Amino acid sequence: MDVRQTVEELAVQGVRVHCLALGGVDLTSPTGKMTMGIIGAVAEFERDLLIERTQAGLARAKRDGKQPGRPSSLTDVQREEVKRKLAEGATVAGLAAEFNTSRQTIMRIRETV
Repeated sequence: MDVRQTVEELAVQGVRVHCLALGGVDLTSPTGKMTMGIIGAVAEFERDLLIERTQAGLARAKRDGKQPGRPSSLTDVQREEVKRKLAEGATVAGLAAEFNTSRQTIMRIRETV
C-alpha cells in the first residue's frame, strides 16, 4: 500500500516510476497499476497466511502446555533464595554474579518483593 501511494504521489508530480525487477514496467501506466495491484494482493494473502499459521502454532503450543518465550534463567527455588538474600541486604550485582545471571533478572525479581 505504501508503494502504491508513493507511486501515485510521484505520478501527480509528473514522475514516472519504472520497476526494473518487472522488466521495466511503468508503474504509473494501466499495466503497471494492475501489476502492482496483483502483487499487493498476493503480498496481503501471504501476510494473512503467516498470521493464521502463527496463531495456530501458538494455540497448539498453549494446548500442549508449553510456555511461550524464553525459559527462565533461574529455578523457582533460586528465585526464592534471591528474594531472601535481597531482603537481607545483598546487592543486585553480587547476586547476579552468584547466580550467574544478569543484573536485570535480579532487578525483575526485586520488583516482585
